[in-house]
Amino acid sequence: MRQVRKCKFCGKEFVARSGMQKYCCEECQSKAKEARKKRQQNFINAIEPVIGLQHQEYLTFAKAAILMGCSRQYVYKLVNEGKLAASRISSRMAFVRKADIEKMLAGNPYHRVLPTSRPKKVKEPVTKSVKTKNGKSLSMSEDVQQGNEVLDYISAEEVMALYKVKKTWLYTTAKRNQVPVCRIAGTNYYSRKHLDVLFGLTVEASEVKEWITAKEAEVLYGMKPSGLHACAYRHHIPTKREYGQTYYAKEQLDALRRTDLVNDDSYYTAREAAEKFGMSTANVSIIAKKNSIVMVKVGVKNLIPKADFDKIMEERLAQYGSYHIF
Repeated sequence: MRQVRKCKFCGKEFVARSGMQKYCCEECQSKAKEARKKRQQNFINAIEPVIGLQHQEYLTFAKAAILMGCSRQYVYKLVNEGKLAASRISSRMAFVRKADIEKMLAGNPYHRVLPTSRPKKVKEPVTKSVKTKNGKSLSMSEDVQQGNEVLDYISAEEVMALYKVKKTWLYTTAKRNQVPVCRIAGTNYYSRKHLDVLFGLTVEASEVKEWITAKEAEVLYGMKPSGLHACAYRHHIPTKREYGQTYYAKEQLDALRRTDLVNDDSYYTAREAAEKFGMSTANVSIIAKKNSIVMVKVGVKNLIPKADFDKIMEERLAQYGSYHIF
């Protein structure tokens, strides 16, 4: 009588030639043998470190994690919180005693905590100073941060439309900065007050009429993005961020960079004066200082009045026959 069986490796049906046949072909039999050996080797690799740790008193953080059945990062967390004692031998080597691990576990017995039995902690209101994006500080209490105050909440869709951010960025940023969130009918609602602080929105930013990007500022003012960011932070220039792009207030940047003077034909830059009279920029600065010519500094450029500098250079040419410093 023909015996139809299923191969224990590939699952295909086959006609068995004997009562002991489990696989449809020799290839499946050899692959099943290799898989069985691999499982045995994986089991040995898993238990071998634990067996070797039984006779060690001093353990590295990685071995302590294997012994405790947790991650190495969690061992670092226990040590940083002072729950587990450790000794640092060098800048890159630290050990944990097995006795200290047993002591930590013995000192923290398991107790079941029911939700109704948790005591409520009464805290005094503590004010904290939070810096906004524009460099201004806003003081708020911990009770406000924890949501004990009645706050104005807006939905995630409203946040994305108002602050021009993506949903994933909003979720991670709100969690990282501990923005109060409430969930109603499957929708997250965020505290508008805390989002204003987080995004640095102020009255000044709301009154800005024209915004420019970092690339546009680099073309207009010759500023690199890093220098522009530092300048905006130092001089409290309103900024906003929409969909990962940072925008800067153009009017405040124009007033700071003095574009009216840079584009004015009645002023030399130090480089222009040096090229015209055939000298170095250092000589131009020395001549201007010796003759008390008031230079206007705009960013990294020094602007020199053309009329005053031309008059001094004509006098030098008539007196010495040359523009250079002797």
